[in-house]
Amino acid sequence: MRNFSELSEREILALAIGAEEEDGRIYSDIAESLHPDYPASAKVFADMAVEESEHRRRLIDLFQEKFGNHIPLIRRQDIRGFLTRKAVWQMPKPSIRDVRKLAESMEAEAENFYRLAASRTSDTSVRKLLGDLADAEAGHERIADQLTEENLPQNVRSAEDAAARRNFVLRYIQPGLAGLMDGSVSTLAPVFAAAFATGNPWEAFIVGMAASLGAGISMAFAEALSDDGSLTGRGSPIMRGAITGAMTTLGGVGHTLPFLIPNFSTALILAIAVVVVELATISWVRWRFMDTGPVQATMQVALGGAIVFAVGVLIGSS
Repeated sequence: MRNFSELSEREILALAIGAEEEDGRIYSDIAESLHPDYPASAKVFADMAVEESEHRRRLIDLFQEKFGNHIPLIRRQDIRGFLTRKAVWQMPKPSIRDVRKLAESMEAEAENFYRLAASRTSDTSVRKLLGDLADAEAGHERIADQLTEENLPQNVRSAEDAAARRNFVLRYIQPGLAGLMDGSVSTLAPVFAAAFATGNPWEAFIVGMAASLGAGISMAFAEALSDDGSLTGRGSPIMRGAITGAMTTLGGVGHTLPFLIPNFSTALILAIAVVVVELATISWVRWRFMDTGPVQATMQVALGGAIVFAVGVLIGSS
């Protein structure tokens, strides 16, 4: 890799052309990925891709005027310290909020980079070229704001934000919450039944780990096979299954780990404290994302947990 300061004026211009082309294609990819769910935002990015193409054409005209028709292939990743962009195709389902921020950062970061580079070179022509590029990037940022105002009035943006939040809840929060509830509640009975039946923390730990891992695997397959997401919009079944399975296992392991403590009384008290934290977390998530009142969420979760805990204690003590 070479330092940016080592590039000639010809190489800097070639690099700028390649960067403009890359940014334009990023905007086109974003527009394509957003179009099914967010057509208004998709149009914003499609228009920005057109603007990037126009700036690239002007840079090519300038390059041909000064250096001829052959433009060397100089990429961002070839230059040390240059900005890199995450490929949009690697984002399974980009968030509308994230891609808006991405557009803002792409233009702002590029402008800052060019101005910083211009301040570090003593070559007059290079300084002028870098300054012109910085001004162009600043202009792009203003264009992005203008396009957003034209295509995304507040009511449209609010609707898209609401849709994005709904998708986030469907694809991540619901599977995770279902897993956490199942893992935290369903494993209470076997863990505490084993604890009270044997009085041995290690026996309770073995039962708890088996129950947690078994429940996690079962819930992962159940979630992944229940819905492929094509009609409900709940996203990748593999992703949902992985989230549900992981959270189920985590919910059970949480109150199982204290039984690694050799002292039975200490382990039991700490395990009960962990259960309280788990149930409180579930109640908070239901209140925060599922539009359930805080008192209602707490009572429902506490009641379910208390019943399962009591069943485990009764069976273990019998």
